[in-house]
Formats: sequence, structure tokens, C-alpha cells
Amino acid sequence: MNKAALYRQLAPEARQQNGLSILNQVIGVLILLASLTAILETEPTLRAIAPWLFPTLETIFVVVFIIEYLLRLYSIGEDPRYRGWSGRLRYIFSFWALIDLIAILPYFLGFMVHDNAFLVRLLRLLRMLRLARLGRFSQAWTELADALHSRSYELWLSAGVAALLLLFSSCCLYVVEASAQPETFGSVPRALWWSIATLTTVGYGDVTPITALGKFFAGLTAVAGIGIIAMPTGILAAAFSDAFQKKRNPTDGEQP
Repeated sequence: MNKAALYRQLAPEARQQNGLSILNQVIGVLILLASLTAILETEPTLRAIAPWLFPTLETIFVVVFIIEYLLRLYSIGEDPRYRGWSGRLRYIFSFWALIDLIAILPYFLGFMVHDNAFLVRLLRLLRMLRLARLGRFSQAWTELADALHSRSYELWLSAGVAALLLLFSSCCLYVVEASAQPETFGSVPRALWWSIATLTTVGYGDVTPITALGKFFAGLTAVAGIGIIAMPTGILAAAFSDAFQKKRNPTDGEQP
């Protein structure tokens, strides 16, 4: 297989036929299997049954992903944007190439931190980032990213409103509850935990106001929390609706 044919097999955007190539289908299945293996490996009883199984499978997956990474680096020169050594260097620091690299690195980092239980658990979870590699093969992921980007201003605006409400409610509860409950509302940062739980409508109940004025502000905060949740939900729903409508009717919005 020459370089051009290999590039068409590895790059979904270069494939003339609809659907993924056989090679990318195999890679997609391996990504799912590697992620499933990373999940199952967190169960101590499964590791005890066959201590050799998960390290062996992980080694096989990593070897395959390294070969795939090198093949992509070799064939990427067929893309005019990444021709030459400077182009390949740009590709190495591109988004999808970095995701490919992140999928491999935890395996090697594990040898350096094998005696630190926390870091070992963290690296196991980092292997779950391999699922992000499936975005390269899916048009749906691209449409999702476009939908989020098209509503980025509205989403940032709703996040700003939420942050202001969190700060305002924390300050109010600090003023009215600090004397009655100094341990839980004795400062704005302490009251912030209550505000987060209330505005997100979670309501753990571990911290509650006991004064009449505190309960009044708590009621206002709880009602405001409904709007805080609904605002980004509506923005995202509108963005997805626009994206799906554009996909069904790609000529909409074009000037005659």
C-alpha cells in the first residue's frame, strides 16, 4: 500500500466513499475495547483472578496505537497542509494528533509512578480519554462542536449570570446566617458550598439556613436555580436544533 492509499484509509475526510474504511473501523473497535479494559481493570477482584491479563491487553493496545500513530505521521504528508518536515511538526501539535499521543502516554508514565496508588488510579482514568479519538471518525462529533461554538457567546453569558448569582446568594447567606451558624456560613467561601448545591437544584441538605431571613433568601436562590439550569439547556437545545435543520436542509440560508 503506497502513501496516498494509506492516507485515504486513515483520514476519513480523504475517503471518497461514504462510511469508514476497514482500517478505521478496526481502530474504532480497538479504542472501545481498550476503554472497556481500562474500566474493568479498576475492579480489584478481576485483577486478582488474572493479574497478567490486563497488563498484557494494555501492551497490545498500546503497540497497535503506536503503529497507527506512526502511520498517520508517515502518510499525513499527502495532506497539503502538512507537507514537509515543518508540516509534520504542525501535525504533531494539532488537536487530533495530541489526542492520539495522550492515548499512548499513560502506559509509559505508569512505569514511573507504579508505587503511587493515587497516580496509578489517575493514569487508568486518563486512558479513558481514548474515547475522544472516536470523534475523528464521527460527523456527529463535528456537528456537536459546531453547535457549541455557534452558541459560545450565549453559553458564556449564562455562565456569567450563574457566577454572579452564586456570589450574591453566598454573600446574602453569609450576612444573615454567619452569627447563627459560624461553622457553615462564617465566611463567603463557606457559604459558597451551600449556594452551589442550591442553585444546581441538588440540595444535599448537609447545610441549611435556620434564620427566617436566611430561609427567605434560600427560597429565592432555589427558584433562581431553576432558571440557571433552564438557561443553558434552552441554548443547547436551540443550537442542536439549528445544526440538525442545517444537516437536513443544507441549502437553507443560501442566497439565490
